[in-house]
Amino acid sequence: MFKKAVVGGTFDQLHAGHKRILAMAFDIADSVVIGLTSNEFANRFRSLQAQPYDQRKKTVDAYAKELKKPYEIIEISDSYGVATIDPKIDCIVVSEETLLRAEEINAIRFKKGISKISILVIPILLASDGGAISSERIIKKEINSEGRKL
Repeated sequence: MFKKAVVGGTFDQLHAGHKRILAMAFDIADSVVIGLTSNEFANRFRSLQAQPYDQRKKTVDAYAKELKKPYEIIEISDSYGVATIDPKIDCIVVSEETLLRAEEINAIRFKKGISKISILVIPILLASDGGAISSERIIKKEINSEGRKL
């Protein structure tokens, strides 16, 4: 069991894949820091506009409350959030597509003299049609938030 896990993302169209990552962070740690991307950062590399920050925060907060452990949601405006500066964080939960960011975080922590954090990689969740569950696919009405083809 870890003391403090961190997880970060846009969490647009909160879906089964997001819930799996969040649930795992809550499952393995005493408390969780959820880094939620700012509107500007969330939309920097997207072709489709993400839901506004306040809406995404409300949805993530409602789900996190169900997991019944201490947590905080913080706004982040880069790929690292507090993970490179908080020495109390001892674990990060990522998907396969964000593993490189976690490794970068550990390199930055090492350079700063902060102990490295454990990295837990959660496989990308697939929809019923075999494609990845993603916010973009939900927005395009290809699948629902549970990954069922529409």
